[in-house]
Amino acid sequence: MTQPTPIRRVPGARPRLLDLFCCQGGAGKGYEDAGFDVTGVDKDPQPRYPFRFVQADAIAFVLEHGAGFDFIHASPPCQHDSDWQRIQGRAHPDLIAPTRAALETTGRPWVIENVGGAVPKLRGPVMLCGQMFHLANYRHRFFETGGGFTLTQPGHPAHLVPQAKMGRPVPPGHYGQFVGNFSGVDLARKVLEVPWMNRDGIPPAYTQFIGRAFLATRAATGLGVAA
Repeated sequence: MTQPTPIRRVPGARPRLLDLFCCQGGAGKGYEDAGFDVTGVDKDPQPRYPFRFVQADAIAFVLEHGAGFDFIHASPPCQHDSDWQRIQGRAHPDLIAPTRAALETTGRPWVIENVGGAVPKLRGPVMLCGQMFHLANYRHRFFETGGGFTLTQPGHPAHLVPQAKMGRPVPPGHYGQFVGNFSGVDLARKVLEVPWMNRDGIPPAYTQFIGRAFLATRAATGLGVAA
């Protein structure tokens, strides 16, 4: 196992967040809002990504550089476990286990995020829903934690608003299910609070909640920032 890089206090420094499989930066924006300095990694170019970006294989990158970050977020591609992709009959790689194995070598606290279809493969995940953050959307996402970091499951408000069919236009009085290159881009940008994006992703409110939980834990234990 790779030994973690020593952490010392750096006055005024923001903690460093590694955003793996970053796509267009929904997760990264939440961590930035929580107070992190964000670096994103994705195998594909991401011209819309709003923070420091490295085009690279995410698993290879975290194996080589992950120990130099304070916290690591990973969103391995969800298509393998997505209902939408299953309906389309498309095959995709399953990267959850390889991602977890790589994260465990870093000695750093981490989160793996994925969709409901991946829950059987996630270890004790916490579920977040848009209703927890007063978003006009449900969008359940599941977060496995590791590296000494844990999350408490928040209360789950009732779903009282009807939901449009997956990927379809949103009728009045309904919530949308925005999928892939979704219909209703302007509405999705507003609802999910991702005005720079043209694809679906994680609402920043979810990862802002996670980032603040980590920072509160770190403050309570007196840990510093990776130098």
